[in-house]
Amino acid sequence: MEPVLLRSTKGFAAFVTLNRPAVRNALNAELIGALTFTFNELAMDAAVRAIVLSGEGGVFCGGADITWMRDSLDLSFEENVADATAMSDMFRAIDRCPKPVIAKIQGAALGGGAGLAAVCDIVVAAADALFGFTEVKLGIIPAVISPFVLAKIGASNARALFLTGERFDARRAQTIGLVHEVVVADTLDVAIERVLDEIASVGPDAAAAAKALIHEVRAAGYDDSRSLTAQAIAKQRTSPEGQEGLRAFLERRKASWIA
Repeated sequence: MEPVLLRSTKGFAAFVTLNRPAVRNALNAELIGALTFTFNELAMDAAVRAIVLSGEGGVFCGGADITWMRDSLDLSFEENVADATAMSDMFRAIDRCPKPVIAKIQGAALGGGAGLAAVCDIVVAAADALFGFTEVKLGIIPAVISPFVLAKIGASNARALFLTGERFDARRAQTIGLVHEVVVADTLDVAIERVLDEIASVGPDAAAAAKALIHEVRAAGYDDSRSLTAQAIAKQRTSPEGQEGLRAFLERRKASWIA
């Protein structure tokens, strides 16, 4: 059988591809487990400085697998809680991965697929891609993805989209902050390469520290964030990477991490 998740590397970037094209790369227990394991492993790989998440075939991710959902009808409340917790752990593994995570979205990102877009740092979508938090159409709710989606698009947009389950296009997704760049479908790879070129010029430790800072500052009040941010910049300025970056700038040369 084909693996549900493909993984490859090119230079400093890891490419992670959902590989269930026959079912629109729908999420099931096996794929959820594979994503959690892969992102936890990549988080520890010093050679990886960026991760590109995509879907095999014409669709990024159509949401939850129908067979998996059908099986859930026979699960107890406790078993459903365990299932949902495993999915939440997957989203958190991607959300808190210290590497920049780039989503390459074609076709559709619905339900849990839209949740995957929400936990990626940079989202590039084809102009004809469709999005939707469609759970209410099935009589369920986008509960597991909600902390990540609310952080990305805010409560006002969530109210409009969670309650109707409507599908919306890439331009609206960009307007609400779910997507960062919209391109013609056949230029998706070019757009991803451009993002990777930008990441190639940043300090790897600085990128990880900046990502961690975003999560920490969002969770802190001003008094806490005042100390947190002062210590964060002081730590980075005095680190080997910070020292190298500032010296390279002042000496008008490339920093050591730039090929």
